[in-house]
Amino acid sequence: MSNKYCYCDDYVKVYLDDCFTKLKELAEESVDMIFADPPYFLSNGGISNSGGKVVCVDKGNWDKIGSLEEKHLFNRTWIKLAKKVLKQNGTIWITGTFHNIYSIGMALEQEGFKILNNITWQKTNPAPNISCRYFTHSTETIIWARKNNKNAKHYYNYDLMKKLNNNKQMKDVWTGSLTNKNEKKYGKHPTQKPEYILEKIILASTKENDVILDPFLGSGTTAVVAKRLKRKCIGIENKQEYIEIVKKRLKDV
Repeated sequence: MSNKYCYCDDYVKVYLDDCFTKLKELAEESVDMIFADPPYFLSNGGISNSGGKVVCVDKGNWDKIGSLEEKHLFNRTWIKLAKKVLKQNGTIWITGTFHNIYSIGMALEQEGFKILNNITWQKTNPAPNISCRYFTHSTETIIWARKNNKNAKHYYNYDLMKKLNNNKQMKDVWTGSLTNKNEKKYGKHPTQKPEYILEKIILASTKENDVILDPFLGSGTTAVVAKRLKRKCIGIENKQEYIEIVKKRLKDV
């Protein structure tokens, strides 16, 4: 892996590197917000539905883990490293499903974070459950947290969130569709998040020119939205194929 960035402009720096290695190198308390979409560890040989076809749910080797203990150690390790680079008043957002989110929540508390909100993202067009033996999986969880420090004062743009919600307090259930096809025109990532989700997160918890870190950048949605909203972003991704998608998307902004 290279410790030098492989993409750089006035707002975004992207590193082709392992998140554990790069997080150790970043300066302490240097970022205002972290968005992380870590492996869910759901690749277990199961099947799902995509476009009316039966498909394997395996995402890749990066989404596989040997045991519950390994999964939790993985989460505790990267969260501990992320805490070091987060400013005292900064916040962290982490996405997940039941495959990993309970470990994430436990790891956050063990590493000295206070959970602020548990956002439920309700998908309007989820894949149907083809086994007909479970309820359709139509939600993901996004945990919002800050350091468990009495002096920490996290930023929340309450007025804007209220304005965006027809002048009513915004609730912790966000409803919307899966990622738009246009957002995947330069290539697909199996866990790519929609831009509207990142837009809401970034507007809610950061100001212009704040620094955002994404340690699992994937196809670059965090960087794309951050640049559009005039925030600075540091992205870490360990797959060259996804880095190429990131570069193309950022040049479009």
